[in-house]
Amino acid sequence: MTNLRADLKLVVGAATAKALAKGLKIETVSDLLRHYPRRYAERGQLTDIAGLELGEHATVMARIERVNKRRMKARNGTLLEMVITDGKRRLQCTFFNQAWREKELVPGKNGLFAGKVTAFRDVLQLANPEYELFDAERQAEAMDDFLAEIIPVYPAAQGIPTWVIAKSVRQVLDVLEVDEDPMPLELLAQYGLPSLESALRGIHRPSGWDALNSARRRLKWDEAMAVQLIFAQRRHSLVSRPAKACPHTEGGILDAFDKRLPFALTSGQQEIGDEIARDLSTEHPMNRLLQGEVGSGKTVVALRAMLQVVDSGRQAAMLAPTEVLAAQHARSLSEMLGDLGQAGQLGGAEKATRVTLLTGSMGAKERKKALLETVSGEAGIVVGTHALIQDTVSFADLGLVVVDEQHRFGVEQRDALRSRGSDDTSPHVLVMTATPIPRTVAMTVYGDLETSALRVMPAGRSPIKTSVVPVAERPAWLDRAWQRVREECGKGHQAYIVCPRIGDEPASDKGDKRPALAVLDVAPELAEGPLKGLKIGALHGRMAADDKDAVMQAFSKGELDVLVATTVIEVGVNVPNATAMVIMDADRFGISQLHQLRGRVGRGSVPGLCLLVTETLDGTTTRERLAAVESTTDGFELSRMDLELRREGDILGAAQSGKKSTLKLLSLLQDEEVIAEARARASEIVEKDPALGNYLGLAHMIADVVDEDRVEYLEKS
Repeated sequence: MTNLRADLKLVVGAATAKALAKGLKIETVSDLLRHYPRRYAERGQLTDIAGLELGEHATVMARIERVNKRRMKARNGTLLEMVITDGKRRLQCTFFNQAWREKELVPGKNGLFAGKVTAFRDVLQLANPEYELFDAERQAEAMDDFLAEIIPVYPAAQGIPTWVIAKSVRQVLDVLEVDEDPMPLELLAQYGLPSLESALRGIHRPSGWDALNSARRRLKWDEAMAVQLIFAQRRHSLVSRPAKACPHTEGGILDAFDKRLPFALTSGQQEIGDEIARDLSTEHPMNRLLQGEVGSGKTVVALRAMLQVVDSGRQAAMLAPTEVLAAQHARSLSEMLGDLGQAGQLGGAEKATRVTLLTGSMGAKERKKALLETVSGEAGIVVGTHALIQDTVSFADLGLVVVDEQHRFGVEQRDALRSRGSDDTSPHVLVMTATPIPRTVAMTVYGDLETSALRVMPAGRSPIKTSVVPVAERPAWLDRAWQRVREECGKGHQAYIVCPRIGDEPASDKGDKRPALAVLDVAPELAEGPLKGLKIGALHGRMAADDKDAVMQAFSKGELDVLVATTVIEVGVNVPNATAMVIMDADRFGISQLHQLRGRVGRGSVPGLCLLVTETLDGTTTRERLAAVESTTDGFELSRMDLELRREGDILGAAQSGKKSTLKLLSLLQDEEVIAEARARASEIVEKDPALGNYLGLAHMIADVVDEDRVEYLEKS
């Protein structure tokens, strides 16, 4: 008998174990049994060939339609051509110098055929595919798995087809013995879940669809619990750390700021402000995610929190992802504070603080001054980029860190910032994002943070009209787009033109797709063409910091009519007079990014206009994405559409870690209830037993379901 911890070679043999480790990184019995089938086929039901995609390693169940052998003059060999069919579409298979296969590849036989999907003369094909035939002559050799009614089809790799994986799974299941279920028995009973052993047998060799569904539900619970236990431990660890309490101070700068506000706070700003104020008043570090629409008033909420901390005699740091945004935030905070932000200066209020900007590209003299203001405590609010978390930057007494657009920072950077408290205390942390996050993503990817959402927009925000400009179908519409820009500028307003590339880097597009449009190309073309006579500036991330700031300042002051830019203006940039935006090659951006970008217009009293220019054709998935952005300005609704259209990927951030997907069954779209229940149960368990000393099975399950690299990623995120 064997258990889940066992080395795979002890069960399936050294050769197969080596192939599984090399091709699929499967090394233990648990690794293999957690390598779930990608899909299932019913005996006699052929695979839909129309669903195949170029480049994928596919396994299809099909019928051999015809086989033809011929000589190859150029290579002096033989070519065996086989056509397989699902009854509707055909797929070409070719074997080079393997004429002997003609004897077993008989027309009319069914089988599984696996290989990489390629194209030859615009016809889909599998070159030298591996196969397993179902026929009476070989029935004695065929595996039990392929004699069942439901046939598992596994994610495979070159040299390891699905039937080799299935055979290995059968060998393991024949000797498997799960000593103790890792999930607490009371939880299994509460949710009517089968045992782990039953679930593993049911997912790989189901007796029927009901048994398969029951197995999938249990294994989804394993994945949800593993992740939520990590986050529950993370939350417990964070709360267990000491932090300096920063209670509200009567008659302080915050009270003076509130009295001067020229507008009433929305109900959401007031409610979330009260939550944050309570968090800051405790001796445990706040860890809160504040999400809200573009223009929903997150900056005011953050500033009020920073002033509460400053009133307590401590400092607040605000991190922005770019120097442009950091400078914008510093100016914006200073403008909102007025004389309350001019401590030590002529005209400063009696009770005031100072806002200091600190970025990596500052001149030596300017940087030295900012560093001194930070280390002395003279600056109550320090705004900067990642330069703030370098070892050379010291704070007098850092009480709060506000991270704007946190997804733009690496996990190591955020982790470093959390350790910048004084006297072995941790600073309070407020993470902000203008990208609305579906509830399940917030619970899973940001599970160590308490979540607040600003859904009510402040009064005075103008509506934004969004339209797709399909230039391939209606080229004249692009001319009209430039006319609209001229019309807006003629009224004294301003416009953004957004391009995907800067233009000084090599184009990286593959295939026949042309390179994405670039700022350095588009700006002069517009200046000499459709926007001739208008004052046009260019802005991108590789400009010197002073140059970027000068361009942004000129645009803010109305000295430029049009700003041609990359996504450097995506977040935080606030120019109320900008009423129009044209996004070139809009299909190169994601839904959330498009929503963020258009949030730069409509920030004043005049309605905004956003035009999405694209060459993609109607009916494609890309056009569906653009149509979704055109149809609504509700960011929370768009975030769900985005998840549906681009598929979920790895919910633990494969894009950031570069690792393969860890969770295989859990769906953010379909399993909200499971994720929410798992979060609640995990919190209860960790509250009683933070180290899981009495739940060793659960501790082992975390290791089985979430790989070590991903655990480290989650602990830092």
